[in-house]
Amino acid sequence: MAGYQTTQAVSAADLSVYDAIIDVRSPSEFALDHVPGAENLPVLDDAQRAEVGTIYVQESRFLARRIGAAHVARNIARHLETALADRPSSFRPLIYCWRGGQRSDAMATILAQVGWPVTLLQGGYRTYRRYVTARLYDEEQPLKLMLLDGHTGSAKTEILNTLPELGVQVLDLEGLAEHRGSLFGALAGRPQPSQKMFESRLLGALHGLDLARPIVVEAEASKIGDRMTPPMLWRAMQAAPRIVLEASQEHRAAYLARTYGDIAADPQALEAAFARLPIPPSRERLETWRGLIAAGEFAALAQALIGLHYDPAYDRAARKADAPVAARLPLNPLDPDSRAQAARRIKDLTVGAFGRV
Repeated sequence: MAGYQTTQAVSAADLSVYDAIIDVRSPSEFALDHVPGAENLPVLDDAQRAEVGTIYVQESRFLARRIGAAHVARNIARHLETALADRPSSFRPLIYCWRGGQRSDAMATILAQVGWPVTLLQGGYRTYRRYVTARLYDEEQPLKLMLLDGHTGSAKTEILNTLPELGVQVLDLEGLAEHRGSLFGALAGRPQPSQKMFESRLLGALHGLDLARPIVVEAEASKIGDRMTPPMLWRAMQAAPRIVLEASQEHRAAYLARTYGDIAADPQALEAAFARLPIPPSRERLETWRGLIAAGEFAALAQALIGLHYDPAYDRAARKADAPVAARLPLNPLDPDSRAQAARRIKDLTVGAFGRV
C-alpha cells in the first residue's frame, strides 16, 4: 500500500486545500517552471540526476537505481530534518515531480509513513502544464479589460501600479514578464522568466482576480521582451476599450531618462539596445548618441529615440487598432499630482464602462 492519496485536480481552488505544494524535481527543472506557490525539495539535485542518468545509459539500470535510491534516501532525510522539521501532524502536502513517477512516489511514501495526509499529483508537472495550456490557449475567458495606452514615457506602468490603492483590479504583464515592454526594457541583472514560467505567473495572477469585475491592463505588443502574450489574453486585449494617456515629447523624454536610469548608466546595455533597433542607425547618428551618453544628456538621447523609433512604432500600431478609445487624458508624467489625477479619472472611466470596479 502506498499510504497516500492521488489527484489530478490543479485549479487554484483545488490547490488551496493543501498546506504546501512540494516540487521534488531538480532545481533546474523547478527554475524553468513550477506550480505557483510550490517549494522545491528535490529528491535528486541536478548533479545527482545527471550522474544517475549517465550510469543508467553507460553501465546498468540496476546500478543506476541503487545509487539513485541512496541519493533519494539521503535527500529526503535531510528535508525531514530541515525544511519539514516544524510541520505539525496535520500537515497536508501535495507532492509532484515531472510525470508522477518514482521521485514523487518516494517522497510521498516516506511522508505518508511519518503520518502526514499526503496527496500525490497524478501525471506530475505535466498534468499541471496541460491545465495551464488549456486555460491560456484553448479556452476563452470572459475578461472585462480596460487598456491603459499611450506613447512610451507617459507613465503607464507607474499609474497602473497605483490603481489597486483606488480599488481597481490590475494585471501587470510587465511585472510578470520582468521586462518594461520596450526596446530598452530589459531589467538589469534580472533575466526574464521562461515562457512557461511567465504563463504560470499569468494564470496565477488571473486566479487572484475577480473575473466578474473589470481589470485594467497596460497596452502591450504581442510580445513583452521575449515573452509571448498567450492567445486568450491577447484576443481580449485587442478588443478592449482603451484609455490613452497623452504627454508632451519633452516631458516623456525626461521621464524616460529618470525611469530608465539603470540602462542609462550602462553603456554596454545601451549599445546592445541600439543594435536591436529595427532600422539600424547611421554611423553619424550613433556617434551623436554616444556623445550624448558621454555628456550625461540622457533626456536628449531619449527624445532622439522617441522621435526615431518609439513614436513611429506606436503610431503605426495605433492606426491598426480597432478597439474604441474611451478617453484621452492629458498629463505630465513627471508630476505626481498629474499622475494621481489621471489614476482617479481611470477609475471613474472604468466604472463608467463596466458599472463597477
